[in-house]
Amino acid sequence: MKQIILSFFIALIFSFPASAADGVLNVASQFSVKETADRLEKIVKEKGMTIFNRINHSKSAIKMGIPLRDTELIIFGNPKAGSPLIQCQQSIALDLPQKALIWMDENHKVWISYNDVGYLQQRHDVAHCEKIIGKITAALSAVMKLAAEESID
Repeated sequence: MKQIILSFFIALIFSFPASAADGVLNVASQFSVKETADRLEKIVKEKGMTIFNRINHSKSAIKMGIPLRDTELIIFGNPKAGSPLIQCQQSIALDLPQKALIWMDENHKVWISYNDVGYLQQRHDVAHCEKIIGKITAALSAVMKLAAEESID
């Protein structure tokens, strides 16, 4: 029995570095990168959140002569939600405000990628904040889905 448990933990330890995208959630979008980013920005503002910055990585890369598929990053948040989370564990401020990466893959499929709040909770060892984590998780999921799939007009 001890060997089985030891084997499990060894497999678990070696499996962590294998996935570079741990903690990243991806939502497929039916729209272009620009339209998805515009939709996300509009929804975030309508929900009372703040857009801190919008970075067009592909536009910047092209200016440097570097080809890059459409890639935009939106940095956004709400101190009313983020600050209580930071009170629970200050190091989580390294990952706040929230970020959404809107990008086109090699097959011309558009995605919204963002941090899984549950993963951030684990990464920063956040304890006793399940209610806040749950609210933020639900809000992010709804916002990303709305930006990627549904009519907002």
